[in-house]
Amino acid sequence: MIRTPPPAAGASRSAGAASTIRHERLRSHRLSAPAPTIAEAARHMLATQAQEFWGGRWAIAARTTGRTTIRDVDAAFDRGEIVRSWTMRGTIHLIPAEDLAWVLSITADRQRRQAAAVHRAEGIDDTELDRAEAAVRAALGGGNRLTRKETFEVLERAGVSTVKQRGYHLLVALSLRGVICQGPVVARESGPTREQYLVLTDDWIVEVATPHDSLAEFFARFIQSHGPAGARDFAWWTGLPLGVARSAAEAASDRLTLVADEPEPQYVAATAPPRRVASAPEVVALPPFEEYYISYADRTVACAPEFLKAIGPSMNGIVRPIIVARGEIVGVWTHSVAVGRHADDPIPELFTTDASTDAEVAAALDRYRDFITADPRS
Repeated sequence: MIRTPPPAAGASRSAGAASTIRHERLRSHRLSAPAPTIAEAARHMLATQAQEFWGGRWAIAARTTGRTTIRDVDAAFDRGEIVRSWTMRGTIHLIPAEDLAWVLSITADRQRRQAAAVHRAEGIDDTELDRAEAAVRAALGGGNRLTRKETFEVLERAGVSTVKQRGYHLLVALSLRGVICQGPVVARESGPTREQYLVLTDDWIVEVATPHDSLAEFFARFIQSHGPAGARDFAWWTGLPLGVARSAAEAASDRLTLVADEPEPQYVAATAPPRRVASAPEVVALPPFEEYYISYADRTVACAPEFLKAIGPSMNGIVRPIIVARGEIVGVWTHSVAVGRHADDPIPELFTTDASTDAEVAAALDRYRDFITADPRS
């Protein structure tokens, strides 16, 4: 059990303390304790950042035992086990289908208020959204599914403009209302699919979880998948106010173990953590917007401060794919998922060469390459 408190952002931390926290977080993130199935990995993580569709799928595959390919993750979408939607912070996440409704019950209102200025500028009011919802429900009813382009055509025929970014904002708003989500994948020849069909949540999601205390469930699931962590981390991850985050921690207290209380409380799950797997690789190539990095108010536990700028978020909000060696971020990497280029070798850019061997980095990138090049027709 951890007894060394992680300090607040900007405070000094011993190398041993940081190493201990990384060791525990690797297990919480199921990077050193991978799950047996895609559905279990997704359920454990609850919400996995996935605005880069390939990246969200790789994040889950990297947390699953054995050889997991992109077609395996796509099959989980097609079975309705997982979906994508704007679950929090105005950002799209991969989430177990059964958990979408209760998460949105906590986060949707704040996201709507944050989007209010954009909606006013675009002329999107409740009347317009009601018109858009009626058109989309009519088109998708009975189990139908539509691409984004087809959905925009439905809206245009109903007199709802989708010009420029207006269509995107309408889709987000309808998703926050719980009307639609992104479900089965759209087939793509000769490369990984880049799109999902839009479906009615009421039709597509057949089982809905109903936690007794949704806010407590939210915090407990975050700590289970990201601990050691605290209320400040949860507030950043969810986009909720810090006061709400602290209330969530209090509500979930019977499901938490306090492992540090200075400079602020840090928790792990009270239940037994996932069992580490000896065969789990110690060096991994992880996707852009990776949860292991992005989910914390203080990211210097995993990454030396001098390398944070190289990863992001950049001025345009991009967070680059990372190479992690025994919990420490040691570099970034690049790769294209364009047709014809997705089979190219990923290119590493290491910050340091003494934390991993060339063979370990090559093996990490080969694992990703095998994931992304799997023939979707096989």
